[in-house]
Amino acid sequence: MSGDRNKIWEMIARLDWPLMLVVGLLSTMGLLNLRSASMHSPATFHLSQMVWLGAGFVMALLIAFVHTRIFIQWAYAFYCLVIGLLVAVALVGTELNASQRWLNLGIFMMQPSELLKVAVILVTARFFHDRNQSEPFALRQLWMPFLLVGIGVLFVLKQPDLGTSLVIVAIFMTMVLFQGMRWQSLMLFALAVLVAIPLTYSFVLQDYQRDRVASYVNIEADAQGKSWQVRQSLIAIGSGKVWGKGELEGTQIQKGFVPEHENDFIAANWAEERGFVGMVLLLLVYLAFITCAFNASRRSQNRFGVLVGVGVAAMFFWHVVVNLGMVTGVLPVVGLTLPLMSYGGSSLLAMMVGVGLLLNIGIHRRTYG
Repeated sequence: MSGDRNKIWEMIARLDWPLMLVVGLLSTMGLLNLRSASMHSPATFHLSQMVWLGAGFVMALLIAFVHTRIFIQWAYAFYCLVIGLLVAVALVGTELNASQRWLNLGIFMMQPSELLKVAVILVTARFFHDRNQSEPFALRQLWMPFLLVGIGVLFVLKQPDLGTSLVIVAIFMTMVLFQGMRWQSLMLFALAVLVAIPLTYSFVLQDYQRDRVASYVNIEADAQGKSWQVRQSLIAIGSGKVWGKGELEGTQIQKGFVPEHENDFIAANWAEERGFVGMVLLLLVYLAFITCAFNASRRSQNRFGVLVGVGVAAMFFWHVVVNLGMVTGVLPVVGLTLPLMSYGGSSLLAMMVGVGLLLNIGIHRRTYG
């Protein structure tokens, strides 16, 4: 009994406390921002988010103490479970805003595509963990993970959810490139992507998604219509200037000019109230998180842990890049949350699962499969 207690305290001592501090800081910033976004709305986004955060922190700690071999053994099974949930979404999913992405579980609405990001990280890490190969991989050697990820992405595109699909592909390719791919295979893959882009635009994207691309190319073409959201976001960000307008003083957000200001465009609220300095602070906190993720990856003594750390870092990195890109008009609007800042239970829980995996790497960094 005493030995078990000592083992528990030893694992607690190995928790990545800098990572937990960064996550706590980022979560607090998100709650304060959502409180501001809720002030002139009947919805209390920050209170709901607080409940999700509490559940997320408990989930992260539970994941942290699970033995690493469990994740290795059950990675493929978990991926199949997520694919099953995506099939259920296609068959009986709830449709909101012209997208069928959710499963109504009674207590809450679940978005399985968020879990697919975690599943891709685990199954890709398991694939490379099983192969004792130090030299770069050829494309023909990667047919299985490409097939698995491709099946999941096709289900997500069907919903339709372009933003999540792109991020899943970006996470997967980040892990593949980190592991190593032969330059001939990389060139062949790049050529395939170039061929796929116009085909995807013509035959896969929905009309509203093509409209978003068109408004991105020419933001002045429909200033009162399809370009309204981005234009108002840019006005909100620009009006914050250096120091921002102050807490609850943002006019563009508080008066409802920016749609989805609690979700995909939450950064516009932060920038308007806290200005350039506030945005730099936010980016520094995200940089600190990604640094913690890479440190966890670097300390791991098995390939699975290394790649899981890289995958979680990639998940946060690409979410931040794509979200801030679309909020500032640098990228087309594809509908993607800002990690731990945007309102949304499924997205937040998926991110906290990623945090739990990073904590798990730190505790079990000497564990081999």
